[in-house]
Amino acid sequence: MTLVLDSFWRAVLYCLRPRVIALSFLPLILMVAISLGLGYFYWDNALETVRQWLEASTMIESISSWLQTMGVGNLKTVLAPLMVIFAVTPLIVVLSLLMVSLFMTPALTSLVAEKRFLHLERRRGGSLLATLGWSLLSTLLALVALVVSVPLWLIPPLILVVPPLIWGWLTYRVMAFDALSEHASREERTEIFRRHRMALLGIGVFCGYLGAAPSLIWASGALLAAAFVVLVPIAIWLYTLVFAMSSLWFTHFCLAALHALRAERSAKPAHVRDVVPEVPPALSSSLVPKNEADPTPPQVS
Repeated sequence: MTLVLDSFWRAVLYCLRPRVIALSFLPLILMVAISLGLGYFYWDNALETVRQWLEASTMIESISSWLQTMGVGNLKTVLAPLMVIFAVTPLIVVLSLLMVSLFMTPALTSLVAEKRFLHLERRRGGSLLATLGWSLLSTLLALVALVVSVPLWLIPPLILVVPPLIWGWLTYRVMAFDALSEHASREERTEIFRRHRMALLGIGVFCGYLGAAPSLIWASGALLAAAFVVLVPIAIWLYTLVFAMSSLWFTHFCLAALHALRAERSAKPAHVRDVVPEVPPALSSSLVPKNEADPTPPQVS
């Protein structure tokens, strides 16, 4: 727990550095371009598809008619954009995570290494291809888990637990691997994952809850069409900043754990140390048996 808290406040302080803030805008530019492109080509079609599905739903139609009799506006007009937004949000989160992993994490890892672990040996246990493969595989597994767990989201308590758990697992898998790929060997990375799995998962889940906060801004952009263009980039930047903080948190934690692991292995355990008492030279001969002290064979008369 001490290592978790120490890594957390260091990550928060590092987020205030101008270098980190500047790096956070690089994925933002790419994400805004992707979001605007998807919105330009597919927003109207997606909105119309959702509206047709809502109109075909008997339950939604009954609820909408009841709300209209109560003087409340058309439910389908508000619900359709919200459903599209919340359907796209996981894709935006995953893409933000991959952007941070590809563009920011190596730079942030180097920054932490330069400031705190300058003399930590780089054993390069994970290549660029291995990092990409690990990130893509973890992302695919997380997306499958999201799709499978969608029915659980309809249960009020579980919607606050299941998605953050999945995001936390994904964040832990990607960020921890990236933080150790340059400095740790494969065996060291496996050992750190084994020793600190619950702590790493806890950090990932906490970051998963932090990543859910920008969704409120994202949803507000759906309700306030005039502010959509402004609120959505802010939400994407917040996603990126949260993931950047997560990357720094994992980097501080993992490199500190790696440093402790190597220090533990390099130190010789006390119970196996060879303690040899010093014997004064004057007493050394008296401590040796006579037949060993005088190697001259006896005279035979």
